[in-house]
Amino acid sequence: TRPKGSFIWDAEKERLNIWKHGVSFGEAMRAFQNPHRKIFIDKAHSNLEPRFFCIGKVGEKILTVRFTYRDGQIRIFGAGDWRNGRRDYEEKEQGSG
Repeated sequence: TRPKGSFIWDAEKERLNIWKHGVSFGEAMRAFQNPHRKIFIDKAHSNLEPRFFCIGKVGEKILTVRFTYRDGQIRIFGAGDWRNGRRDYEEKEQGSG
């Protein structure tokens, strides 16, 4: 299952994210569907509103998705296939079984 709510994002941020990290926000949205996904608070960027990371497997990638909740929706800010996300996901996955 995925968190409740629909997904929204800024089209220009998605374009830049694809160019920078090779991940569309449509693909990033699928990380929330992974049953083993992990959600972490982004303490470094939660000054104005709570922000989070979703780490989940999409195909062969482990994606780290930066997001917040606004008006019942999940607003995606950025996403990438990052080594830190892979390590955190795999450590949690091994520890949960």
